Amino acid sequence: MIADRIRQARLAAGLTLSALGDQVGVSHTAIQKYEKGLLTPSSTQLLKLARACGIRTEYFFRTHTVELLHPEFRKLASFGKTAQDALKIKVVELVERRVELLSAFPRLPVPAFAPPANLPQHIASLDEIDAFSDTVRNAWQLGLNPIADLTDTLEGLGLLVIVVDEDNPGFSGLTAKARTEDGREYPVAAVSKRWPGDRQRFTLAHELGHLLLGGRLAEGIDEEKACDWFAGAFLAPRVAVLQLLGVQRHALEWQELYVLKHEFGLSMTGWLQRAKQCGVITETVHLSMFKRFSARGWRKTEPGQPLPQEHPRLFDQLVYRALAERYISEGKAAELLGIPMMRFHKERQMESSDAVAHQ
Repeated sequence: MIADRIRQARLAAGLTLSALGDQVGVSHTAIQKYEKGLLTPSSTQLLKLARACGIRTEYFFRTHTVELLHPEFRKLASFGKTAQDALKIKVVELVERRVELLSAFPRLPVPAFAPPANLPQHIASLDEIDAFSDTVRNAWQLGLNPIADLTDTLEGLGLLVIVVDEDNPGFSGLTAKARTEDGREYPVAAVSKRWPGDRQRFTLAHELGHLLLGGRLAEGIDEEKACDWFAGAFLAPRVAVLQLLGVQRHALEWQELYVLKHEFGLSMTGWLQRAKQCGVITETVHLSMFKRFSARGWRKTEPGQPLPQEHPRLFDQLVYRALAERYISEGKAAELLGIPMMRFHKERQMESSDAVAHQ
């Protein structure tokens, strides 16, 4: 087990055998033997290995193992196989913490994720996705108003939401199923920590689309386009679009889209796309505005104040709930949160006013 963990930690940190050996003070051959189980590192070397890989030593001894099944990436071509493998290991490590925490409860504190029972089994065209999205929102009692905290909403429905620390701009999102040793499976949606909140929210909604639309699309419908449409419709329902923009417009104001972005958590380009999808503006108007939007350089960074990033909070709350119910110890709580005991004690006693979200 330790041998596999050392290899996984090295790959996730993007280190070669030689680079890790240099930081630990041993040869690359010794690291190779650690990873093959032919040599056992001392406690001092384990500390150095953990420090070099940016993890806590507890990772090497974690017993709850998870297998990531059918990972599907939303990425650019520049995000190659090596980067994908490293990111999968990061996601698995974070999922393992959540699975270990959930396993501490006598009964699951959140429901098992499941698509609504009354969803259409067949989507014949992209135009039908608006009604599909409305059915999802109604089944989950979300109404048609803005979803203030998308991560909190999805976690409350049983989806494991992971915000992963990934510097490579080629990665946007990932969906997969996490299977534990005892056969339990959890759906997982991961997004990059580096993106602003509107992009994270769209990616999460897009990943949700994959989970819900899979197997329902007619032949010839591109699943990525369908999930993009679903993401926009889920964040900004057609009824809201028509009510706020009007049924038919000859033009839209940038400031108008900016206000709606911060109300619904959907980017300005997302609102421009929704206006076209809902028939508020024509293809010609959309293309003209999109060209002007691009010419200002706003496709890379939209103007004004960025939308706050998404932060999974349910995990932290459940750690303290498990601690209060004495399902876990203080040491285990600090380990799951990934923080030192001294910091944990301060945050537990509300001595720190700058508590942060832990990943």
